[in-house]
Formats: sequence, C-alpha cells, structure tokens
Amino acid sequence: DTHGHDVGDDVLKIVAANIAEVSGGGIPYRYGGEEFAIVFTGKKLKQCVPHLEAVREAVADYPIILRDKKSRPRNAKKGAGNRGQSGRQKTVSVTISIGVAERGDSTDSADGVLKAADKALYSAKEAGRNCLRY
Repeated sequence: DTHGHDVGDDVLKIVAANIAEVSGGGIPYRYGGEEFAIVFTGKKLKQCVPHLEAVREAVADYPIILRDKKSRPRNAKKGAGNRGQSGRQKTVSVTISIGVAERGDSTDSADGVLKAADKALYSAKEAGRNCLRY
C-alpha cells in the first residue's frame, strides 16, 4: 500500500518465488489474493515446520529494491546489466506469517485442515507477524 500497486505485484512475485523453493516435499499453491498454501503429503506437522521456517526466513531476508520506473531502461538486456550497480537504491523488506495444520481426528477433511491453518495464521498475525503458529 505504501509503495503502490506495481511494487505490491513485485512483492507477490518475490514471495511466490521463495515459496516455490520450499524443501521437504512441499507443493506450493496460490490460495487466493495474497495467500498461499503449501501441502506436504504424508508428513506430520513437526516434519514440515523446519521447511516452512526456512521459507519465512528467506522472505524476511530478501531485500526488495524500489526502482524508479522513470529511470529504468526500456531495453531488458540493459536493465539486467544494471542490476546491483547502485548501492544507493532504497530497499524494503517484507515478512510473512504462517499458519500450519495437519489432518487429524478433528480435521479429517481438506476443508477442515484449511480452516485450522487459517485459524493458526490469524494467531501468527496476532502474535506480531513474521512467525509460524499451529
């Protein structure tokens, strides 16, 4: 919101790229809007947590460079050659909150697992964000 719609789109792409790199057998999905889901088939919750924490940390550690669209080269090759050349560019960082749930007695359906994960997500947000809750 602070830096505009285009930056928001870039942030979503960066977050999605980091989520796509999840290890441990997780399969990432875009769940809607700015929400993503990672499914670990056949894994227990505790087995998934280290892989999810790695994604959370990767996103938080990724510096996002705010580029001035007016001064950007129109040629993609020239733009790629300019990357990393200016140490004076303004950077921002983003964080993600993660809610985790597993299939069990009270959450035996996919919908139940999603609802439990969503509840855990709100718990993570209430805990100050940039954390994981289950």
